[in-house]
Amino acid sequence: MSGRYHETDPMSDVISDDYRMLQMICRFGITLGFGDQTVAETCKAANVDATTFLTVVNFLQDTNHAHINEMVERIDMPTLLLYLRNSHTYFIDYRLPAIRRKLLQAIDMRSQIAVLILKFYDEYMAEVTRHMQYENTHVHPYVEQLLQGRRGPQSLAQLTSEHEGSHSSIDRSLTELKNIIIKYYPSDQNAALLGDVLMDIYMVEEDFLNHCHMEDTLFSQCVRRLEEEAPLNVPTREEEPLPAKGEQEGALSEREREVIRLVAMGLSNKEIAERMFISVNTVMTHRRNISRKLDIHAAAGLTIYAIVNGIISVEDVKL
Repeated sequence: MSGRYHETDPMSDVISDDYRMLQMICRFGITLGFGDQTVAETCKAANVDATTFLTVVNFLQDTNHAHINEMVERIDMPTLLLYLRNSHTYFIDYRLPAIRRKLLQAIDMRSQIAVLILKFYDEYMAEVTRHMQYENTHVHPYVEQLLQGRRGPQSLAQLTSEHEGSHSSIDRSLTELKNIIIKYYPSDQNAALLGDVLMDIYMVEEDFLNHCHMEDTLFSQCVRRLEEEAPLNVPTREEEPLPAKGEQEGALSEREREVIRLVAMGLSNKEIAERMFISVNTVMTHRRNISRKLDIHAAAGLTIYAIVNGIISVEDVKL
């Protein structure tokens, strides 16, 4: 296997050579305390595919990615998906909130500039959270479907293009935040702490850039390979809902009314799919058709519509 590290290398060497690997091994579910074990032994003990682990390690080390096609062949996609999901959890639940707490200690909230800086950071956190949650709920389930040998009408490229928050826009937001703090916030007795916050921001920026780069290159190429291998599912009448014979263009079908009822009960798309014995894609198609017919997009609006039109009683609504 080409790359800097191999399965026979001590895992401690991987960590000692690059501190960033501390974050990476946690996202694979590998804990410290592995002693003199090799990479292969450590991965086996943690039930992690060693080949995928090493591929990700070497990907982060090799900035040229000259062997990207070879790397794609080595990836076990369920293992990579787990790594990406854990990365999202790390950013959303731990790293970004930790920086926010430190930022609050470093700035004087009596200053209008400080208030705006915190507002800017909160907007950045919200943008990252929306982006990663979209990937968790749309992109990753799509890949899991591909792993089952089924490919829907939408590709990865279409799924990512439909989402507003791109990697580049998120990166620009963090760059602007750094510049505002450096250029416009007057440091006082908390100068050292503010400098420490800035260092954290620079580090999380590097971490996030590496994460996004992996998604845009290694992960995307792995998904494209799966798309080429999985046969395209030709939608059936059940999978791609069509108006019933004689049904008016703007009228709701019985299936659509049932979807509205389940939305009002607070069920997710996945839960609705399981309840109705249809795919998540079909649920999403029903919801698009409902939104087009009613010009109502939010779940709260659909709930009000369902109550007013007798589709569901108030007692059955999840508030």
